[in-house]
Amino acid sequence: MGYARVSTKGQLLDRQIRALTDAGCSRIFSDKKSGKNAEREELRKALDYLQPGDTLVVPSLDRLGRSIQDLIAIVSGLCKRGIGFTSLHEALDTTTPGGRLVFGVPPVMIQD
Repeated sequence: MGYARVSTKGQLLDRQIRALTDAGCSRIFSDKKSGKNAEREELRKALDYLQPGDTLVVPSLDRLGRSIQDLIAIVSGLCKRGIGFTSLHEALDTTTPGGRLVFGVPPVMIQD
């Protein structure tokens, strides 16, 4: 499952959606809102939609979090629910041992 975001209505989501589709995402949620906006409706829907064993894929880390603290909170919340996280640009993947190490996620949270 993928999530894409652009900051303004004038920007296009095409490149992000293409990257997510190429990565195998069959369902993609997208927002056209600034990352400063805590009310990103499609992100909330995406997080609610995810089930244990799923993986949230984003084109890059800055599309998901407003700050490093926000990003860590979102990814930690996913991992506690048994949901993986992948950022394509940074090649981070919490479903792998190296990706879990980066985010400090215990291996028991995500099954390989």
